[in-house]
Amino acid sequence: MTSAHTASAVPGRLRTYASFVRFEHTLFSLPLILAGVFCARGAEMSFVRWALVAVAAVAARTSALALNRVIDRRIDALNPRTRTRELPAGKVGLLEARLLILVSTGVYAAACAALGPIYLKLAVVPLAVFALYPYLKRFTPLCHAGVGVALSLAPLAGYAAAHPDLGSSGPAFALAGFAFFWVTGFDIIYATLDEAFDREAGLHSMVVALGRAGALRVSWGLHVGAMTALAWAAWLLVTSTGAVRLPWAGVTIACWAASAALLWLEQRWAEDVNLAFFKTNVVVGFLVLATVLAARMASGGF
Repeated sequence: MTSAHTASAVPGRLRTYASFVRFEHTLFSLPLILAGVFCARGAEMSFVRWALVAVAAVAARTSALALNRVIDRRIDALNPRTRTRELPAGKVGLLEARLLILVSTGVYAAACAALGPIYLKLAVVPLAVFALYPYLKRFTPLCHAGVGVALSLAPLAGYAAAHPDLGSSGPAFALAGFAFFWVTGFDIIYATLDEAFDREAGLHSMVVALGRAGALRVSWGLHVGAMTALAWAAWLLVTSTGAVRLPWAGVTIACWAASAALLWLEQRWAEDVNLAFFKTNVVVGFLVLATVLAARMASGGF
């Protein structure tokens, strides 16, 4: 292969790796991390610290998805919907996938260590969650909660990175509750794509346990819980100083209402999972961030 061919192959290979770990799905977790950063006044965030948080977030997300793909590779090879994924289709080798896990986990650990010793000690928590949740569908219809727990760590991680003293952490925990309910709810919608295969393969999901209609009712209940948790987070932020700027409080309510409307539409659009799951949820994530930023301004700024 000529050097020109080698150079042209590199971008294509990078695209393959990005598709393998669904790099674009980082847009789900990034707004939650940023929202966590802004959950209290006095964020200790230099440019270097922002960069370390970004590196840790991307590396952790890459490690989680690559680990999920490796653990589920045999199931993915049997499922007509997933057999074209990079690992079962042979576009990415098993050794490559395992090396990607090692490298991304190493980068994540290094970024956590650079943030501070306490962050390196805590780094094992999300890694343990990432390693556990792919196995849950083999045992329990509550498997969707594993994904919810994983994403609920995002606002807490952002908050801890910006506020090492962990003071005034109520809004961050409320956001973690939002993330748990939101992600668990939309993972149930996503699972409707595999109802027939999961039943045949003996896998567990809320859809298999309750049927599609019953599972979607559970999903809607979780999304109601999500919007309640987001409203609580916004309330804690807006009232944190006792001096409320009414125009910004109105913006906060508008952002919250837009988020609630999109989650309602997500339930209405459940038949079109690409629309309900991917496109809608990216917008929801950024509306949550907008809600937090507006609430922070309503309480007097940053």
